[in-house]
Amino acid sequence: MTVDAGFEVAGPPPPAQPHGGEGRHLRPAADQRTGSWVPGRWFLVGVLVWLGVGWGSTHPLGKIATETGHGPFGLIFWQQVVMVAVLGAIALVRRKGMRLTVPAMRFYVIVAVLGTLIPNGTFYVSVAHLPAGIMSIIIATVPMLAFPMALALGMDRFSALRLAGLALGLLGVALLAAPGAALPDAAMAAWLPVALVGPLFYAIEATYVAHRGTQGMDALQAMLGVSLTGLVLCLPVMLLLGQGYSPLPLGRDDAALALSSALHALLYATYVWLAATAGSVFAAQASYLVTGAGMIWAMVLLGERPAPMVWLALVVMLAGVALVQPRGRAGKAVAA
Repeated sequence: MTVDAGFEVAGPPPPAQPHGGEGRHLRPAADQRTGSWVPGRWFLVGVLVWLGVGWGSTHPLGKIATETGHGPFGLIFWQQVVMVAVLGAIALVRRKGMRLTVPAMRFYVIVAVLGTLIPNGTFYVSVAHLPAGIMSIIIATVPMLAFPMALALGMDRFSALRLAGLALGLLGVALLAAPGAALPDAAMAAWLPVALVGPLFYAIEATYVAHRGTQGMDALQAMLGVSLTGLVLCLPVMLLLGQGYSPLPLGRDDAALALSSALHALLYATYVWLAATAGSVFAAQASYLVTGAGMIWAMVLLGERPAPMVWLALVVMLAGVALVQPRGRAGKAVAA
């Protein structure tokens, strides 16, 4: 899933190494100096759409994965298995594996807890009770939650427009929670606070990474280490809670989880490439597509038919995201 905190952050999905005029222009179809092929404008726009459409599918796929009642930590465990397999294969191709220094290991543990175990756990619990389209809207609150954290740490400057964006985000959540207005069952409103725990911890994670850095690792190295650490940390919790299970033979829920996890790893790698090629400001626009695509995928895969108030909440939320995100500057660079 794409997470853009709205300030200088190297968390998932990460900004990448900037180039001249980053986020303001796209490269031509060929490098005049080397003669090598460089992707053109429409190719890059197509990749951006692929990111939005692909990541947007992970919320309804996640809901399908909960259909047979598997516990959240059992789902997280197998999710991390797939992520490690895909990212490990990419690392072998790149010949650039994870680091095993003490600072790197500390980074893996902290980010795995803040960005995987807690938010994914609450996601699988809440998505089993809420429409997937609603979950796609709620994830858009990440930059709004990260903004006051950045202010408190002196990492960002106050802006009236961005404060207005934060207010719009809160209004969007209020519209979703309004009795009988957006949710098909009023009792579902009790699960909205649980669903908001994930974005809150994504925002904390993004703030931590922006404040402390990635210990000299590039984005894919960091994510491989975090995924492997998340797998190791999840195993005892899964066994202690009795949530372990075998995905064989593969059912619809297991296939959805595997597809969602593999997509996330591949899309993450694509995001890193796009940010390095077209600039992180350009790549961050995928966040708008993710929310809208998530709504559409929920309608296609799950037959959801959002109420008019849900569409209004979507518009209000995206307007808030547009105001919270700063313009004209990229995120903190990491070498891709």
